Amino acid sequence: MIDYQAIIERFYDTQSPLYEVLMTHSEQVAQLADVLCDRLIEGGTPVDADFVHEAAMLHDIGIIKVNAPSIYCAGTEPYICHGIMGRKMLDQLGLFRHAMVCERHTGAGLSLNDIVSQQLPLPHRDMLPLSMEEKLVCYADKFFSKTHLGDPPKTMERVRQQMLRFGQESLDRFNEMADLFGTP
Repeated sequence: MIDYQAIIERFYDTQSPLYEVLMTHSEQVAQLADVLCDRLIEGGTPVDADFVHEAAMLHDIGIIKVNAPSIYCAGTEPYICHGIMGRKMLDQLGLFRHAMVCERHTGAGLSLNDIVSQQLPLPHRDMLPLSMEEKLVCYADKFFSKTHLGDPPKTMERVRQQMLRFGQESLDRFNEMADLFGTP
């Protein structure tokens, strides 16, 4: 197991509003991911529950590098880049598996087609969650907002509407995850 708290504190001022945003959101995602893990394990699906919890706590570590004033992010990169920024940060610490969760959790994952057709400022490659653990964190993340901290989870219908705004491919990927993990 890793000390995700120490990793977060390496990059974030614990007295800052951004730290509060990151921690509150990440804890919400981790709690849901833990519930979904338990459900899978009880059903006989092998899942690395410790890794899922750690990855859920670290999945948004890259927001410190982006420009999103509404959630206290004073970096220079566009918000869509927070996943690849998180990957870079965790790669530098040798946390390659956790880093891939950062890169692959945005939306319902991003395909090369999504990146090219939407002209996103991202490397031209698939950034789709592949492992059960990556998919689980990606899925749990969709139910919580960083701008409405502490709100209850979004409904399935609301998440589906949000996914559809990014295209049918995105909604289809979300629905595949919903079939795997069920309703929160």
